[in-house]
Amino acid sequence: MEWTFTADVFAWDEDGPSWRFLRLPVEVADEVRDVAGEPAGFGSVRVHVRIGETVWATSVFPEKASGSYLLPVKKSVREREGFDAGDKVTVRLDLTI
Repeated sequence: MEWTFTADVFAWDEDGPSWRFLRLPVEVADEVRDVAGEPAGFGSVRVHVRIGETVWATSVFPEKASGSYLLPVKKSVREREGFDAGDKVTVRLDLTI
């Protein structure tokens, strides 16, 4: 299953300068939760992500406050694709099953 959405990039206040995150739209998070099966450690779900020309495998992590998942985006991806906190990006996400 595959989803495409636009999300805001934000810095995790306690994380320092290297990591930024995207919050999946709640509708997408609900569908991921429904089809992902048993979550891994910390409730994470393995996914493949594409932003621009960059594709990688990672995990999304549940965020209780929003009922969604957070997608970490490392510095090398942000630099390669030219975005940072405060920007909106288009994401293609599919499950790694």
